[in-house]
Amino acid sequence: MSKQLMKGCEAVAEAAVRAGCRFFAGYPITPQNEIPEYMSSRLPEVGGTFVQGESEIASINMVYGASATGTRAMTSSSSPGISLKTEGISYLAGALLPAVIVNVSRGGPGLGSIQPAQSDYLQATKAPGHGGFHTLVFAPSTLQEAVDLTYEAFDYAERDRCPVMILMDGCLGSIMESVSLPAMKDPAEFEETKWAVGYNGQSRPTRIITSIYPELVLENNNKARVETYARWAKEDAKAEELLLDDAQYVVVAYGIAARVAKQAVLALRAKGIKIGMIRPITLYPFPKQSFAKLNSANVKAIIDIEMTIPAQMEEDIALATHCAIPIHSYGRSGGNLLDDDGVRQAIEKIVGGEA
Repeated sequence: MSKQLMKGCEAVAEAAVRAGCRFFAGYPITPQNEIPEYMSSRLPEVGGTFVQGESEIASINMVYGASATGTRAMTSSSSPGISLKTEGISYLAGALLPAVIVNVSRGGPGLGSIQPAQSDYLQATKAPGHGGFHTLVFAPSTLQEAVDLTYEAFDYAERDRCPVMILMDGCLGSIMESVSLPAMKDPAEFEETKWAVGYNGQSRPTRIITSIYPELVLENNNKARVETYARWAKEDAKAEELLLDDAQYVVVAYGIAARVAKQAVLALRAKGIKIGMIRPITLYPFPKQSFAKLNSANVKAIIDIEMTIPAQMEEDIALATHCAIPIHSYGRSGGNLLDDDGVRQAIEKIVGGEA
């Protein structure tokens, strides 16, 4: 498959189209504007529909409506825009409707900064909306991975009838890299979505899609979600593991931060420091299996590298290691980017203090 040089947001949009997405609704906000811009011209070429909603709230509810018809639907936004969409994401989860949500995150809280950041980890993994539900959350670190995960996200969403989130940041959204694009899927060949309000114009029993249920039905739905989340944790958690066999120090980072952290790990290994790395690819479910392999008698410290202050992933690391290994953190915030020297020096300082 030939490679193409593409910008991050545009590569994600093209991957969605090739995955069979035929409806997009969104509202402009930096740094994800290239996704709706790309979709506005690309979707009509494949018989799809693009809508620029009058707001983020309108857009997520349009996605709800499109998904209810069995159409593969997507929206994108950035940080405060995702906050506005959270009620609609809750309604998607409550109505058991699939959708893909892309968050190209920026600094916060509040209006924050339009510069790249990783400040939305807690929102994505703990509270994507009211009601205590979860979404699958994927965190790519390269544009190729962003393409692949977006392409797969629609299948995950339909498999489990749930929203799926792609959490990336303004760096990944803005950089250009070569990517291999996947094959174009034909929506006409998808399995009939017999849960939708209509399919193929065939006669069928009346269906009602709703997120309000009698109490026992709602409780049973939530019990079913628990089983789904357990299956995710067992079958769908993903992580990259690097140089862990003899590691005395383990760096944990995701997304763009992991790219910087990986260079620091390799540089410190070359200096004789026994250091390894875990890169979560799924933020929910958190890849606890990778942490279960760590020997607390051998690993002196875990170093959490994030582009946010305070570190937001640290609590999940602590839970995954049963608080058996000391955890340190280093990050930048407010749209200030991590750099190779800063990350390497911060790790060296932590290693020096632990030695």
